[in-house]
Amino acid sequence: GLELSHCVGANSLGPAVPWRSGGPCKMKRVRTVFKPEQLERLEQEFLKQQYMVGTERVDLAATLHLTETQVKVWFQNRRIKWRKQSMEQKAAKLSQFGVIQPATTDSTDIKDHEEDTVDVEL
Repeated sequence: GLELSHCVGANSLGPAVPWRSGGPCKMKRVRTVFKPEQLERLEQEFLKQQYMVGTERVDLAATLHLTETQVKVWFQNRRIKWRKQSMEQKAAKLSQFGVIQPATTDSTDIKDHEEDTVDVEL
């Protein structure tokens, strides 16, 4: 299962906080550190397919000496990174062609857009 670190208690920086189970202290999950060989194999599999499910995931986890959950979460996180990179590449291409996409919308952007729109009842 998941590795948990020691309790956060009176001797640490903060007060003890109960965990979901109602225990006397809060347990923090230790972050998985992947070996370079594991990352290389995970990346190879991701290039083939962005979703790893069922027996494929079980087999890959066993091959890499990881839990199925570790492989599942790695793929979830990698898909998020992949989508973010795709969005950044699209934005870069659009800016090359003079089409500027706003990175974020603040209150002035919203006001400008509201003036351009017209409500029509059907």
